[in-house]
Amino acid sequence: MVELIDLKLENLAALPSGVLKPNYSRRDLSPGIVHIGLGNFHRAHQAWYLHQLMQENQDLDWAVLGAGVRCEDANRRTKMLKQDCLTTLIELAPSGKAVEVVGSMIDYIPVLNHNAALITKMAQKSIRMVSLTVTEGGYFQSGLGMFDKDHADIQYDAAHPNTPKTAFGAMIAALQIRKDTQAGPFTCLSCDNLQSNGQVLSQTILGLARLSSPDLAEWIEQNVTFPNSMVDCIVPATGPAELELVQSFGIDDSLPVTHENFRQWVIEDKFCAGRPELEKVGVTFTDNVHNFEAMKLRLLNAGHQLIAAPAELLSIRTISDAMYHPLISQLFRKIETEEIVPHVSAVPGMTPSSYVNLIAERFANPEIGDTTRRVAFDGSARHPGFVHPVLRDAIAQNMRFDGLALGEALWARMCAGWREDGTMIESNDPSWENLVMQARIAKDTPAEWRRQHQLYGDLGREIQFGKRFDYWLHLIWSQGTEKAIQTYLES
Repeated sequence: MVELIDLKLENLAALPSGVLKPNYSRRDLSPGIVHIGLGNFHRAHQAWYLHQLMQENQDLDWAVLGAGVRCEDANRRTKMLKQDCLTTLIELAPSGKAVEVVGSMIDYIPVLNHNAALITKMAQKSIRMVSLTVTEGGYFQSGLGMFDKDHADIQYDAAHPNTPKTAFGAMIAALQIRKDTQAGPFTCLSCDNLQSNGQVLSQTILGLARLSSPDLAEWIEQNVTFPNSMVDCIVPATGPAELELVQSFGIDDSLPVTHENFRQWVIEDKFCAGRPELEKVGVTFTDNVHNFEAMKLRLLNAGHQLIAAPAELLSIRTISDAMYHPLISQLFRKIETEEIVPHVSAVPGMTPSSYVNLIAERFANPEIGDTTRRVAFDGSARHPGFVHPVLRDAIAQNMRFDGLALGEALWARMCAGWREDGTMIESNDPSWENLVMQARIAKDTPAEWRRQHQLYGDLGREIQFGKRFDYWLHLIWSQGTEKAIQTYLES
């Protein structure tokens, strides 16, 4: 049995020789970033890039303070502090595994009611950036992509600006203090998978600020920057297998992170309070983030949704297993190349077709145990965000969209709540109860699914889409997932 070493600063030197470790001292680091929503993705992606800079003795004043606004974040904070905010990253490449300990996060802000500690920390002048990974559905957008000012949490924060519930309310409260004390603004950086995520974050912050303090909203609009960004790295959830894996390397880490051997970060260079020199470690700064975003969101993120639903229905546990299923892999290729690629522009160094080949290879990586359940999570945000924009473009340009309609029908069938082998699909969406109800009604009346305006907007009333969606959903229910896919492949 491998002897385990507790992951702590004092034990770094004792970790096995094959484990890459920080070569900088924690004493030399000071905070410059507060990151809200500190999950696996941030630790495998943004924190890793900062760690690489620090390994070169660069930007030591841009260390990360973790933060959260949910009750469950308090448990994560306890675990992270116990291991001095260190994270073991395990890279899963087809050729083998590599292990690295990342130390760019130096503390975790207490998770308190009304976010008092978070507000106080963000108000400090040394904090020059607040970044977020709060999921695609966490920005209080309506079904049409507008700011949802009527949401109960937004209404609460507007009425209680000094004791807010949401991360956005806390950011606004901190900016009010910084305005009053002349500490200056901080950059607000979304790292979530949203088209124009900086603009979406700006819409949420300004929309909420205007409800309680129009003067502050004007100051934010004039002084705070909201760069658009694109982030990319497949990072599975941590479960028993990942805990067993990290222990096989002799490390006792209660929150290890596994990830693929690929990362990308593209950012609009709009930082009102300075920034770390991330271009030195491979980050791309550009004025044209949109094309990078569109390529990734439409091909990778939409592609994920298009294969996760049929994989769930066929009881296929992982995305890599789905890519080795002959029908699902062909479904992925056909929809991507025939129906999505025509609506994606090339970016420097990558054509859309080459990107399809790249993500097919990444999805099929057998070392990544990325579950179909994780990928299918929050479809009520991911389908409108990733799939529907391509559908709208295809319909507007009178181009092929039959496979995209099939993908929507497969999602609707999945939301009925059971697989084709009869096993139940557990709640997998913040709106799961309503989705299940609508999906079961749609079994006999497919149009009912499309009438969910919060999901489809005007797309739900589009006649040609409606015809193809209804056809596919009827075929899936009557003859099964594989028959529907085979029919599409033969078309």
